[in-house]
Amino acid sequence: MAKKVFVSGCYDLLHSGHVEFFRQAAEYGDLYVGIGSDETVLHYKGHKTLYPEHERLFMVKSIRYVKDAFINQGSGVLDFLPTLDMLKPDVLVVNSDGASAEKEAVCKERGMEYVVLERTPHEGMEARSSTSLKASLGIGQNGPSGLPTRLDLAGTWIDQPYVSCMAPGWAITISLLPTFEIRERCGLSTSTRNQIKRIWPFQLPNMDPEMLARLVFCFENSPEREDGIISGAQDAIGICIPGLCRHYYDNHFWPERFEHCNDKRVLDWLENHICLIPMDPRSPDCNVTTGKDITKEKVQRLAQAADDCWKAILDMDFGAFAQAYRASFNAQTSLFPAMIQGCVQPFIDRYSQYADVHAWKMPGAGGGGYLALVVEDTNTFCQQHPEGIPIHIRRSENN
Repeated sequence: MAKKVFVSGCYDLLHSGHVEFFRQAAEYGDLYVGIGSDETVLHYKGHKTLYPEHERLFMVKSIRYVKDAFINQGSGVLDFLPTLDMLKPDVLVVNSDGASAEKEAVCKERGMEYVVLERTPHEGMEARSSTSLKASLGIGQNGPSGLPTRLDLAGTWIDQPYVSCMAPGWAITISLLPTFEIRERCGLSTSTRNQIKRIWPFQLPNMDPEMLARLVFCFENSPEREDGIISGAQDAIGICIPGLCRHYYDNHFWPERFEHCNDKRVLDWLENHICLIPMDPRSPDCNVTTGKDITKEKVQRLAQAADDCWKAILDMDFGAFAQAYRASFNAQTSLFPAMIQGCVQPFIDRYSQYADVHAWKMPGAGGGGYLALVVEDTNTFCQQHPEGIPIHIRRSENN
């Protein structure tokens, strides 16, 4: 009797890369496919599917390498678990960019074989991915792929006056090219990015970056904003100002001054030492300000860590950078302990055990999303951990 082989995915924009993956997986036995439900995709990736689940199920079932297919009834990254336990396959096959320690552990618990395939195109065909196809069609996950996002490196929360009134300080951000799927509610400023889409849906205008950031900040924080929350300026600044930037706050929403670094050596160095690990998105009912404990001493530690981080980056001092990065995260979480609620701590516990991981923090307000790691070498780490996402800093010439 042939072995039962199982794969799982969304298969929303079905392409030749998917078919080739099915063909390769079917070499291990009879192939069964789990398909992410519309609800799961909406919750986990933050956007609606292009095709509803019944249509995606029809298309996948029609592929000759597939024995049968099902809509997964679970949720999150492991939404296929109910399908897995119903089907009881012998082998779980994943693409290298979908491999994870959780999936490997699931197989070990159930006595299944775990197979990781490299993403390779069929002979004579171009490599395809859903992300690249959506980008070429101009329909990215959170809008056109040309809009950058931002990663905060240190000083997060200092851009709120109720924090900087205790002690002034710098926030440090880098502007990122959207070379990966940017999910909603994951700490990469998608709310600000979505506001930008309403004005400039395809790319940022060619104008002074600081003035552009101020315009975005004012637009997002309209006086008619119903929730009464003022989004921190670091989101607009990190998106609109290319390269590495720090901005100084002293009891005001807008920074008093800026400092920039577009030195190629420094930006290359940062790219070589930072990667992102996807986690579950921050839940809709998550309130990271619950239990906040804002004191002068804690804000001073936050400000000092940002000073140390900036100096370490410009000196390209890896040890000092990792130390300052961790100090910034520890200062943030001492002010806002709810940042590490939900799925966050297990991810920190797992990745902090690796010898080549020297520091970690969450982008944005926390509560889920991505875990940003400081590693000895990004390329090496991502090869060993395919779930890792390398970053690409937007340079001045990228607009």
